[in-house]
Amino acid sequence: MGAETDQLVVYCTAPPEEADALARALVEERLAACVNIASVRSCYLWEGKLNLDPEALLIIKTTKDRFELLKKRIAELHSYAVPEIIALPIAEGHQPYLDWLARSVG
Repeated sequence: MGAETDQLVVYCTAPPEEADALARALVEERLAACVNIASVRSCYLWEGKLNLDPEALLIIKTTKDRFELLKKRIAELHSYAVPEIIALPIAEGHQPYLDWLARSVG
């Protein structure tokens, strides 16, 4: 197994009606190379209440250098008081894709 890359996959859930605008902003501002949008249902506790809601899951590809700006921008644009913004390292990948990802942000 090779060394960990400097790329990240970031998960963010959002109301379905906000997902496209959020994804476009992140890509247009070159904070993300690509954003996949999937329909999901999320079960969670919020303010003492159990919720089971339809949401959009944004699967965002970026680099470690861009993460702080990406996180800040999501927080600015997002309607949730506490949006999910979690980053997972990309341990390995198809090198041409990783190269494209790196060129697409920044």
